[in-house]
Amino acid sequence: MSNQFDAPFIAIEGPIGVGKTSLATKLSEHFQYYLLKEIVDENPFLTKFYEDIDEWSFQTEMFFLCNRFKQLEDTYDQYLKKGHPVVSDYHIFKNHLFAKQTLKDQHFNKYDRIYNILTDDLPTPNIIIYLHASLPTLMDRIKHRGRSMEQSMDPNYLKQLSEDYHQFMKDHQRVYSHIPILAFNGDEMDFVQNEGDFQRILDQIQYALSHKRSLF
Repeated sequence: MSNQFDAPFIAIEGPIGVGKTSLATKLSEHFQYYLLKEIVDENPFLTKFYEDIDEWSFQTEMFFLCNRFKQLEDTYDQYLKKGHPVVSDYHIFKNHLFAKQTLKDQHFNKYDRIYNILTDDLPTPNIIIYLHASLPTLMDRIKHRGRSMEQSMDPNYLKQLSEDYHQFMKDHQRVYSHIPILAFNGDEMDFVQNEGDFQRILDQIQYALSHKRSLF
């Protein structure tokens, strides 16, 4: 992947229900950056996926991969390449993490080849914000936001996903040491209701942009 542009590109990552879209929206409004939101509800396989992961994982992951590839390609052409900053509530590297967890080896090998071809020249973020929280917090937020397709989610799936995210972020920092990762614990801060918590995030973003250092 490439990152040959001067405009800030901030990607927010973390497990399902951790608050990625809420934070991306607040940052977009604060900085006046273009907001890139992942496509979720339009995935026709997602409800079936949560009911039977083994049966519907390949279709679900391929839909997400193709749609996110198109979104990021368009975002680069229309915004980043022209110097317009972007904040996103996802980045496409998450697709590989999800696919590795849910796909059987035969399907994952096919997926991996397609993923590498599609993402070879897509833009990478200047900063990654990693949100994490305990399983009870994630399950509570998923329950209260009320997406019907998520209510049948297996807590063990979410627990493993959270653990995989944490390890992935550590590995990512070693491989892509030039991309700062800012980590925040969703059990300890509420950036939606508490302006002091939100300001802490803003301060660390400004520091990372100016010093290009990770705080993870």
